[in-house]
This record gives sequence, C-alpha cells and structure tokens, in this order.
Amino acid sequence: MRRTGSLLTVVLLSAVGVLLLGACGTLRAGADGAATATASTEPMESGRWQTFAPIRVTAARLADDRRTLSVDAEVPGPGKTCTRDVKAVVTDASDRTVWVQVTYSGLAGGSPRTDCRTTATVTAKVRLPSPLGHRVLSVDNFTAFTADGADPPHLRLCGELGCHPAPTGCTPASYDQAVMALDVPNHTSRGDERCDGKWLVFDVSSRMGPACPEGSGPGCGASLNDRWFFRAEKSGWKPIARSTKGGCTDVHGIEPGFPAALCADLPPLKRSK
Repeated sequence: MRRTGSLLTVVLLSAVGVLLLGACGTLRAGADGAATATASTEPMESGRWQTFAPIRVTAARLADDRRTLSVDAEVPGPGKTCTRDVKAVVTDASDRTVWVQVTYSGLAGGSPRTDCRTTATVTAKVRLPSPLGHRVLSVDNFTAFTADGADPPHLRLCGELGCHPAPTGCTPASYDQAVMALDVPNHTSRGDERCDGKWLVFDVSSRMGPACPEGSGPGCGASLNDRWFFRAEKSGWKPIARSTKGGCTDVHGIEPGFPAALCADLPPLKRSK
C-alpha cells in the first residue's frame, strides 16, 4: 500500500512537470530520450484577427490568358504574424470596369508588434470572369489600372485624371490636365485660357498666407500669380515657360515658335496681392 502511494505521487509529479514545461516553452526530445524544454522566443499574440484593406495597391499583372490577375499590395510587416489570409475577389464587372477587392487578416487591438511597424509587399491572385480587354480594373475603389498602353504582363497604373485623360485640345478637361502637370499647391485656380490646339497659355493663382477671409486681416486673401505656357505632346500638355511679364518676351526666349497671336497683348501680372 505504501509503495503504491509512492508510485502515484511520482506519476503525479511527473505530469505536473510536463505541464509546466509545456507552459514555459517547447518540449524537445534529448539525446537520452528525456524531455527537455526550450524557451519560446515568439511573443504571445494579443488582440483578435480582423479583416482589413491593404495600405495601398502598388501594381497589377495579367497572365498570358489575360484573366489570371496578380495584385501587389502594401501591408503591415514583415513579421510572420502581421498579415495572413491575403486574398483578392471580383466584386462586380461591367462592359467598362472590373472591380476587385483585396483584403488581409491582421490583429486588432493592443500595441503593434515590433516586426509589424514597417510594411511588406504581398501578392494576391484571382481569376477574372472574362479577359480584361480594354476595360478598367478598379482595385479597392481607389486604384485603377488598364492594359491600354501598358507593357505586358504589367498593367498601367492610372493617374488622378483617370486611365484615359483628355487629349490635348482646347477643352476644360484638357486644361485641368495641364494644371496637373504643374508644381502648384492644391486648389490653385486657373484664369482665362488662350489655345490653338498645339499651344496653350493661362494664368494660375495660388492662395498664400493664413487661412482667413480676404480683407479680414494682414495677409488674408494673399495669392501668388503666375502665367504658364504649354506645348502639346503625345503625353499631354507640357509646360515650357513661366512668366509674370506681359507679352511674349519670356516664352520666346525659350520657345520662339510659340505663336505671338496667343501672347502679344497679355498684360503683366502682379506677383501677390
């Protein structure tokens, strides 16, 4: 009876020891067959897994079948537990657009792990219902791609004016494209345009100083005025000269071919007001 009690005590102590070792790390078999413990180097996960959209979509490619799509996205990383279950799904399609949604799972709540405070690039694949053709690929409703003008297998990333900006010409959409080519602040306003289809000139006004109603205080309503001259190229309007002087003097010093009919009677500009 005494021996049986001693044996039971040994068994119980051994079981407790195994449980303690399992809680502290990973059990590994030693050279003599005995169990040894290795301390875990992985921090415990905190929070719960949720579905997120990527930080941004950076590239897209089509395989030779023109239906198998690969999308590159920027996500938290590069740790192994920062991102999982990356996938892309087709959410809708029309005769002009194919919509694709990219998602990943990540831990929500708690402080981000050290190895998740930078970013990594992941790739998600999906098969389109039919070849993309000339349609626009819209990913996550914010990023658009097109095969038009692209270098296969890559798709061309579209700009702020869309995948097919207005061609150069004497139209408001074309003038908007010309403003996008300038290094000017947001909300810059455009003045009257003079255009013949190949050459273009207009004034722009950029607000400067404090954000306050004009005339309500010193500097309120101040602006910076410039005149820009453009030449039409295949890629769009290209700025060729900048000036505040009247007439054609400055632009002719750079591009003598600019037509005098578009600039001869232009008045000088005030730099600020």
